[in-house]
Amino acid sequence: MFIEDISKETLLLMYRTMWKIRTYEETVGKIYYEGKTPAFDIAAGPIPGELHLSSGQESAAVGICIHLRPDDVVVGTHRAHHFAIAKGVNLKKMTAEIFGKETGLSRGKGGHMHLFDANVNFSCSGIVGASFPQAVGAGIAAKMTKKDFVGVAFGGEGAANQGTFHESLNLASLWKLPVIFVIEDNSWAISVAKDKSTAIAENSERAKAYGIPGVNVDGQDVLDVYEVAKKAIERARKGEGPSLIEIKVNRLRGHFEGDGQLYRPKEDLELAKKKDSILKFEKLLLEKKIITDKEVENIRKRIEEEVEEVIEFARNSPYPKPEEALENVFIGGN
Repeated sequence: MFIEDISKETLLLMYRTMWKIRTYEETVGKIYYEGKTPAFDIAAGPIPGELHLSSGQESAAVGICIHLRPDDVVVGTHRAHHFAIAKGVNLKKMTAEIFGKETGLSRGKGGHMHLFDANVNFSCSGIVGASFPQAVGAGIAAKMTKKDFVGVAFGGEGAANQGTFHESLNLASLWKLPVIFVIEDNSWAISVAKDKSTAIAENSERAKAYGIPGVNVDGQDVLDVYEVAKKAIERARKGEGPSLIEIKVNRLRGHFEGDGQLYRPKEDLELAKKKDSILKFEKLLLEKKIITDKEVENIRKRIEEEVEEVIEFARNSPYPKPEEALENVFIGGN
């Protein structure tokens, strides 16, 4: 994809969104450790519990979601802030949800792994592999209502070994559903290296078994992701069926905050830092004179101010009332 084929407005939107994701994740990551040191206490601080951040994986979210409309459905994973931001989820409500506040997307009862924003058709789940059948459901809905919205399922390379992944690919292919399956390959399924858990080098090769297009793309270049996603989404809207996209990304933090990453060679992390997709994109925009150093500075400053504003909103929001604990919550049983 030649950069000249993309409008300046779109390029700058992609750049701003990538920086917003990075700034947001690094800011939330810093806040997470408040009250959790010197001895790490996962239950302490303003953000208790686990936290999975997406620093280094911005290109996958932005390269895909830049082509989506509000009526398109995105289903994410436990590491989903980057998809949420790229899809346009209300950032104040999302942050409040992460802080467990009643002004959150689910009134503080879902937490960061269970974000839902019906206004932009976004959801995510802490269950590995759950996104695939849910996106297939969206594809079925689109086909039954004769509308051209698409379903997009994000999952990690570890989730590609789940039965839900293969069952979903099979049904989507059989019924030619408008679904895009996206695998973010960051090389580590929690602490297990990809070559220790997956029989093939590229999950995109699995598309052949289901008779659908499969593409492997290096997420270091967001424009490559943009091009591949554009074709897959256009194909889905035309009724030509699903596609599988595998994106190689580089995780800059642990699987979860507090992860010592003792399983990960130091050189792997250093290489990930050198292959930062945002810095590569920024360098290209500067070289092509699409943006100036001053504009870069201004964009970063405005994003920092925006993130500070949403953090302040979350910090100052009230916690849910104890007597409301069972409200707006599904309780199974007879």
